[in-house]
Amino acid sequence: MTVSYNTPTTPRVNPQKRNIMIQKLTRAPWWLLVMALGIIVFIVWASRDTTYVSVWDAVREGIWTTIWISVTAYALALVLGLLIALLRRSSNIFIYQAVTFYVELVRGIPTLVLVYYLALALIPQIILNIQDLGSSFEHLVVTFNVTGGWSFDLDLGRVGSRMANFETRDFPNANRAIIALAVSYSAFLSEVFRAGLDSISIGQREAARSLGMTRWQVMRFIVLPQAIRVILPPLGNDFIAMLKESSLVSVLGVTDITRRGITRATGQFVFFPVYNIMAITYLVMTLSLSMAVKLLEMYLDRGQDR
Repeated sequence: MTVSYNTPTTPRVNPQKRNIMIQKLTRAPWWLLVMALGIIVFIVWASRDTTYVSVWDAVREGIWTTIWISVTAYALALVLGLLIALLRRSSNIFIYQAVTFYVELVRGIPTLVLVYYLALALIPQIILNIQDLGSSFEHLVVTFNVTGGWSFDLDLGRVGSRMANFETRDFPNANRAIIALAVSYSAFLSEVFRAGLDSISIGQREAARSLGMTRWQVMRFIVLPQAIRVILPPLGNDFIAMLKESSLVSVLGVTDITRRGITRATGQFVFFPVYNIMAITYLVMTLSLSMAVKLLEMYLDRGQDR
């Protein structure tokens, strides 16, 4: 007589699946949760302190200035950086050497020094040259002789008078800061664009050219659409970096977050609350942008084989 016992069997835990779950938990953004909780606790606590409330009222007025300067400067840097990246692909040795000289020169100068140089040295010197040129045009009249026996005079005095009377103070420091940041970041963004363009295989270019497309058509319809997918995340990170470095414009007296905070700190000797508010403000802005860039990366990477 044979007796069989049906003992219940428990499924074995897949160790590989368990390791993957542990790895996902360790890679979860716990740091973001801790930081967000810390920011919320700080905001709740600071909202009950009259000193912090008054400091925040002063600092928040500079948020729009910071955003406006960052966005405008970055837009100019994008255009200039893309133009430089395209020029560096030129077969003309003089064009290539000239733009490479510009890139290496700008990248070798600290951003703060470049802001000082452009805003306080180069741009005022250019304005002085414009004044001298305008002075020579104030009494200049150009006569054009047209076929048919008649002529007309072009009076350049009005233009020359405006150029001669254009003062350095007529060009705001905010505009100088935007130009300085745009020039500084154009060199770095040109390298991002160049890397993105080089990531597209030469076989696709040759195939497009064999179909009769011009170099501009190849760049517009084949290379750039694919390169943008590659360079969007680095461009987002560079914008975050520019947002932080926009605080350098405070040295020119531009009333951004940093300048308003420094003015309040030195005027009322409340350094600790002011710099706490400034740090938290920049932190919230950069964290929000970082999360947006991360979501953009996840969106662009969807469906790709790993």
